[in-house]
Amino acid sequence: MEVVIVTGLSGAGKSQGVICLEDLGYYCIDNMPPALIKDFLKLAINENSPVEKVAFVVDIRGGDFFADLKMCLEEIKQGGVDLKIIFLEATDEVLMRRFKETRRLHPLSRAGSVREGLKKERNLLEEIRDIADYVIDTSNMKPLKLREEIKKIFSEEGDISTFTINIQSFGFKNGIPLEADMVFDMRFIPNPFYVASLKGLTGNNKKVRDYVMKQPESKQFFETIHKLINSIIPAYIRESKYSLNISFGCTGGQHRSVTIANEFAQIFKKEGRRITLEHRDL
Repeated sequence: MEVVIVTGLSGAGKSQGVICLEDLGYYCIDNMPPALIKDFLKLAINENSPVEKVAFVVDIRGGDFFADLKMCLEEIKQGGVDLKIIFLEATDEVLMRRFKETRRLHPLSRAGSVREGLKKERNLLEEIRDIADYVIDTSNMKPLKLREEIKKIFSEEGDISTFTINIQSFGFKNGIPLEADMVFDMRFIPNPFYVASLKGLTGNNKKVRDYVMKQPESKQFFETIHKLINSIIPAYIRESKYSLNISFGCTGGQHRSVTIANEFAQIFKKEGRRITLEHRDL
């Protein structure tokens, strides 16, 4: 029995996530009280049940019932069920805009302040986010992109047990990615922006790549971090984590971070690892 819990911040895209899982053959139940999940699974595990894959949407709409979620998930895992948790989130600014567009109140916003509701919700969900197998930031995602991300994880064409390294470049001036497990600051590397012939190019260009990677500090960083990441991946897998989100940042997200992200994506691919690569601010 495959069980998926879809949770996260209000307005982050849980409805779209469920639509995708339904397309992948999951039996989906929205706004399920955690205490009832175990009862449903007992019925579904029955040998006469046609249900093989089930997904539950659980969030703070459940009110007092939601407090039981963490304990419920731990009990399910101890029961030998193949459980995966997807946590969806986005920045406050994006979520506030989405609530404004839909003209809906936040579930925890009695006085109508969406920002205050989001603050409370983040605090309540912090423990669940920490134990999630997949944390997806939907701030810059259209519904189709979110569905693609979920399909990468759960489609039958892919191996769900395959560890994925999600590599991203970004610019610090636009903020640190919320979904990152590891953030590395590339601003210690000499900046191609101040080289006239390289300023208008990006890290995808060979000239910029050569400039960045010829720096002694770049070579030392690459070798050290490559060894570090390879050494900790087995520990992530032992803890039932199936992905690692690594973000490389520079000032604008155009030169150094793009080059370094490309270099890591290339070497991990050569090593046979499953990779995704995104240049957020390019």
